[in-house]
Amino acid sequence: MKNRDELWQILKENVTSEVLLKHCLAVEIAMRAYAAKFGEDVEYWGAIGLLHDIDFERYPDQHPDHAPEILSKYGFDEEFVTNVISHARDWDSERTMLQKTLLAVDEMTGFVIACALVRPDKSLSNLEVKSVMKKMKDKAFARAVNRETILGSAQDMGVELTDHIGFVTEALARAGEKPEYREIPLVG
Repeated sequence: MKNRDELWQILKENVTSEVLLKHCLAVEIAMRAYAAKFGEDVEYWGAIGLLHDIDFERYPDQHPDHAPEILSKYGFDEEFVTNVISHARDWDSERTMLQKTLLAVDEMTGFVIACALVRPDKSLSNLEVKSVMKKMKDKAFARAVNRETILGSAQDMGVELTDHIGFVTEALARAGEKPEYREIPLVG
């Protein structure tokens, strides 16, 4: 397994959009937090989260179909590639817990950050679950976020939606204190 710095460089070789880089960082953070909670390999789950959208910038309409060719050129094995592409909404195989978690945090991280960005202080640290739940009901807010995926994927993980929101929000808020997440702040 490559170290975190190598993974970050691989991502930056394939993604230039700061918005997409922030999203990948957010998914990495949430995946690491859930891996720790579930007693899984934090580094591996984080790597999956960090590289999950590696082909999105170049192939948005065919995402994640090009991830295998990109990842294989860096030496990632078939299992890693399968885990990365498993967050496709139309995935037709039974998902593992890692794969269910990736799908669940992919949409949720974006939504939580969008909720923080409309706050006057743009802070994740005092974003409340009830505020996120209220925004979930507002279909005009963060229109691109698929609420059905958020609800269904949290259910598939066996996690209550409010617990999922709180867990992801807390993980993202704590990450701002770590040096590897200061290069590109998630909000602001």
